[in-house]
Amino acid sequence: MTKNLQWKLLAIVAVTALSVLAIYPPEEQIRLGLDLEGGVHMVLRVQTDDALQLETETAAEQLSEQLSLQGIELTSAVAVDPVTIQIEGVPPERDAEFRQMAEDQLSLSYEREPGVSGSYTYRMRAPVESSLRDESVRQALQTIERRVNELGVAEPIVAPYSVGGDQILVQLPGVSDVARAKEIIRSTALLELKIVEDGPAASEEMLLQTRNGVLPPDMEVVTGASNMLTGGAPETVYYLVRRVAAVTGRDLRNARPTLDEFNQPAVSFSLNREGARKFGEVTSQNIGRNLAILLDGRVETAPTIEGRITDEGQISGVFTQQEAADLGLVLRSGALPASLTYLEERTIGPTLGADSVRAGVIASVSGLVVVAIFMLVYYRLSGINAVVAVGMNLLILMGFMAYLGAVLTLPGIAGLILTIGIGVDSNVLIFERIKEELRAEKGVKAAVSAGFDRVFLTILDTHIASLIAAAFLFQFGSGPIRGFATTLAIGLVSNVFTAVFVSRTLFEAVLSRRRAATLSI
Repeated sequence: MTKNLQWKLLAIVAVTALSVLAIYPPEEQIRLGLDLEGGVHMVLRVQTDDALQLETETAAEQLSEQLSLQGIELTSAVAVDPVTIQIEGVPPERDAEFRQMAEDQLSLSYEREPGVSGSYTYRMRAPVESSLRDESVRQALQTIERRVNELGVAEPIVAPYSVGGDQILVQLPGVSDVARAKEIIRSTALLELKIVEDGPAASEEMLLQTRNGVLPPDMEVVTGASNMLTGGAPETVYYLVRRVAAVTGRDLRNARPTLDEFNQPAVSFSLNREGARKFGEVTSQNIGRNLAILLDGRVETAPTIEGRITDEGQISGVFTQQEAADLGLVLRSGALPASLTYLEERTIGPTLGADSVRAGVIASVSGLVVVAIFMLVYYRLSGINAVVAVGMNLLILMGFMAYLGAVLTLPGIAGLILTIGIGVDSNVLIFERIKEELRAEKGVKAAVSAGFDRVFLTILDTHIASLIAAAFLFQFGSGPIRGFATTLAIGLVSNVFTAVFVSRTLFEAVLSRRRAATLSI
């Protein structure tokens, strides 16, 4: 046996050993998809009207503040629906000045409708509305994906569910705590920091007593719990805060679970440069007053501002360690631009997945046995070579998937079975070419060498073409299609190695031991 052949055999043994180590034990190393392992399948709808409502309310409040700074007082400037701002009570003598300021503030996104007696209606432009709806769905998709990834779910699927629509598909393989996953995904987690104008009070009526029971248009009433720091029985209290937040979750840089001054679970957060600038300004101007930290419109804590604060803060309250960790997670991933509703939810049990795995294994083994019988009957002893090559191809494929952390799905098992067919096809091409060389009265070794050499480019061409198709399937396909494409691509690469290198080396190893006048093919 030549030294070159020894190195080839050592390489085959090494690849085989690495593949076996990669998949052992299979139940731990081979990651299964939702259809095989079980998990949660959900379809969610993004309430895009919420995003439009927030945009319109913010525009109305900003316009009202700018007018107030210029001494133009309005009766009201409110968002009457998600796309409409209604202005009432413009002073007649300041009408021209108002229209100029409103034009500067709103003209890019809103168009003015004619009004009478100081009343104006601004309606969001159709292209802007469409763009904001699309943007809110894309932002929700990215936010959900970040949250799911931090949950540690293996190969989750987060994708648009309807073309150009407002639905999102979420699949979480192997998730057992479904309620926690749903809460983290669905939580809006809108963080707002607002100066407390009044409160806390036991009721909304008591809160507004000093204002004759009238809520100012630039303020709002929010609720909180009286036991935020004491941990006593929960009682709802009311705060009066400004509608426009000094700082929001969009200014966050990071959030993490920690402990507060009472050694209780809390969440610390840090702000980006712009957020730190705004936070520094508002805290320096309101020393001695309370700062309400709101999550999804509810006050979590309202500490007193004792000095200028720039880039860091803390959310304390009655949290468990898990709740603090989850809150930090959703804050880090960003606030959802709109609320979500569940249109569909299915929990796939592991029993169904086990049945699918069993059926896939039976199908693969059955296909391999039928192929082995055919190759042995048609190509005689040379068929053993083909069976070994195909079996090693499957082993390398599974080892590659384990190393890469790829997930095996039911379509992936179909790709596994297809790989058997591809491997057999490559061996048939080679064997038929060897038979042609033998009929041309070439020697056995020369026929084997010529058969592999002349078929190599054909095998390479077909496999590259198939890899291109697999790449397109992976790029544009959904989760199950990607699973099939992944298995197919790895199977194609490993088949080139086994059909050309392994099969040829086995032929050379057998022929090196004896001078053969014929070949059992």
